[in-house]
Amino acid sequence: MIESSKTKKKRKEENEYVLTPSTEVATAYEQKIRPSKLDEIVGRDLEKQTLRMMIDSAKRRKEVVDHILFYGPPGLGKTTFAMAIANEIGASIKITSGPAIERQGDLAAILTGLKANDVLFIDEIHRLSKVVEEILYPAMEDRVLDIIMGKGPSAKTLRLSLEPFTLVGATTQIGKISSPMRERFGLVQRLDFFSEGDIVEILQRASRLWDVKIEEGALKLLAGCSRGTARIGLRLLRRCRDYAENSNRGVDEDVVLKTIKMLGVDREGLEDIDRTILRTMLNNFAGGPIGLSTLAASISEDEVTVMDVHEPYLMKCGYIKRTSRGRVLTQKGLKYLESLDEQSR
Repeated sequence: MIESSKTKKKRKEENEYVLTPSTEVATAYEQKIRPSKLDEIVGRDLEKQTLRMMIDSAKRRKEVVDHILFYGPPGLGKTTFAMAIANEIGASIKITSGPAIERQGDLAAILTGLKANDVLFIDEIHRLSKVVEEILYPAMEDRVLDIIMGKGPSAKTLRLSLEPFTLVGATTQIGKISSPMRERFGLVQRLDFFSEGDIVEILQRASRLWDVKIEEGALKLLAGCSRGTARIGLRLLRRCRDYAENSNRGVDEDVVLKTIKMLGVDREGLEDIDRTILRTMLNNFAGGPIGLSTLAASISEDEVTVMDVHEPYLMKCGYIKRTSRGRVLTQKGLKYLESLDEQSR
């Protein structure tokens, strides 16, 4: 079936969007507070030092920065780093995602549209199809694009030269990226959860930019229930601001406590679904071991959400652990549930 020019244009708009360093695809709040340079990023000292070294060296050699892959749980700054890298280089950035690149032609259109020194950011890069991924291999290594014209014995390969560019990939599941793909990145950088002190600093900066009056104790309380994730902390700060504005007051500890209670979040950052996971493991499976698929089915949630969103933080808290036989509730997790039961009495 031949696509009309209107359909092609619509699909292209859905699959990709071009950004200059001064613009972002985010909410208005995120646009206002997202760091634009490496020095503005809170924490991440070793990561920033490594990236600064790569960028400065590339500038001295008058070359493009090597390809970079960020991985780790969601909400830890992978997109922010990509934007900051583009700003440091002084280049434009083109942002897309693995699921949006459905066909080889989609990626070919993106690659041929890149200008010299541009940054291409692919979020959820582990979700690229195999055929699309294979086009990236020569593009990353040799800066060429191989296009096969025709089929069968008469097929011919047309090789197009590409402008030098930097690919920045982001993934929450690095294990799903093939070895040939991983090996083509000059830097593979893991982003871990933020420390509580870093979250406090991030929230302080956001409160200044959003003109939110917040007490120091409230900041620490918010940081404690942010799950070590900047995105969650910022979302909670916005909801606390909403509550405070409706009460005609500033954000103090009482506002934070009432807001997180309304949202089903406790002081440690656990949500209703997290508590459901722990209670299901205890009540239905005697603490485990329990397989991922069984656990996900028991709480009516998909496996990817359990594994990528909830498990990392529960394991960080020490409430569950993974074994060769499945997930197991720890003694610390059991004590947490016991404390909940005591509070409800």
